[in-house]
Amino acid sequence: MSRVGKQPIPLPQGVEVNVQGREVKVKGPKGALDLEYRIDFVEVAAVGNQVVVRRKGETKEAMALHGLTRSLVANAVEGVTQGFSKNLELFGVGYRAEVEGGKLSLNVGYSHQVDYEPPSGVELEVTPPVAGAQARIVVSGIDKQKVGQVAAEIRQKRKPDPYKGKGIRYENEVIHWKAGKAAVA
Repeated sequence: MSRVGKQPIPLPQGVEVNVQGREVKVKGPKGALDLEYRIDFVEVAAVGNQVVVRRKGETKEAMALHGLTRSLVANAVEGVTQGFSKNLELFGVGYRAEVEGGKLSLNVGYSHQVDYEPPSGVELEVTPPVAGAQARIVVSGIDKQKVGQVAAEIRQKRKPDPYKGKGIRYENEVIHWKAGKAAVA
């Protein structure tokens, strides 16, 4: 039995879960999410004030999908109640970020400005710098996968440099520094 899959998901006050065929609809105070699961391997049922995920067989795929499906439903429940956020920090001389009309504009050392428009359901915010960074970008939304994907795409615009540490990095990300060239005597 999957340690993750066998745990029931408690539903907080104000959260509704409807299971119709292969679709799970989660509705809460911050919004609504829909997700699909494999009905041939697992079964999702809303029982009282909790959601239970059971697998239909003992095959390898069923065991793998048991914990995965439970995690996806639990993330949807957490997303519609609390939401998710990722923090990115800019390091580098002259690096700036600003949000205008939901669109992010980055000045990160290129000869041009880099613009990024997030997908619907994801909000971007630029807050004052913390601990030596030039700016902090907060990516937030109710869908955990979308928030992580947007944060990764923004980081990809200027990955951290291993020699000087300049670039866009996650909050508390550890950069493995490389030594520069050794001087020849």
